[in-house]
Amino acid sequence: MKPIRTLFTLALAAGVALSGCTSKTVSQNQYSGFLSSYDGLEKTRSASGVPVMRWVDPGFDLTHYDSLVVQPLNFYPQPKPDARVDQQTLNAVLAQANQQMASALGQRLALVRPEQAGPRTLIFRGAITGVAAENQGLRPYEILPIALVLGSAMVATGERDQNTELFLEGELVENTSGKSVLRLVRKGFGKTLSNNSQKVTAADLAPVIDQLTKDALQFHVSKTAQ
Repeated sequence: MKPIRTLFTLALAAGVALSGCTSKTVSQNQYSGFLSSYDGLEKTRSASGVPVMRWVDPGFDLTHYDSLVVQPLNFYPQPKPDARVDQQTLNAVLAQANQQMASALGQRLALVRPEQAGPRTLIFRGAITGVAAENQGLRPYEILPIALVLGSAMVATGERDQNTELFLEGELVENTSGKSVLRLVRKGFGKTLSNNSQKVTAADLAPVIDQLTKDALQFHVSKTAQ
């Protein structure tokens, strides 16, 4: 009985460890430092139901603004391309994210250049951030803009499937006062890879960018959705 009990305990422990690897929200030790502050971030859900960490100024009302300056998304910190995530992939992900996000935000408020910003203008600043981890859990080995390879379920071969993930941090700032009125930290899941040597492509991460775009289009301030 003892060997069976030991085996059961090990299996239970493994299950707990794996469930911890698939967290849908960003933990505090994964914050990049890009935002002006992380105070007050609370768990909520996006308009499409994706878990996010968000803070909104109590007095924020989107109808008080009629224009938006969109600062281009960048990587923060700057990534180091490798065999799995090469420079071509990083460039393609950034270009796609900037194109789709600017298009979506432009459907909510008129986009203006910085020199055209006025008292009813918001400024959006954002970055793609993340932590890469190996299969055995959240053991960071390098700061990267793409949070890849968080192990999920064991496959029949003994290898784990791996999630492709993209982390985003962003905030809205009032042009006149310079005050932050909304801050957001979230991650999204792309396509699943079959092993830890499969190369990551921009197409693998495209679903994450599509989800971000959808939520930007449907954004509204409430306690349960953004």
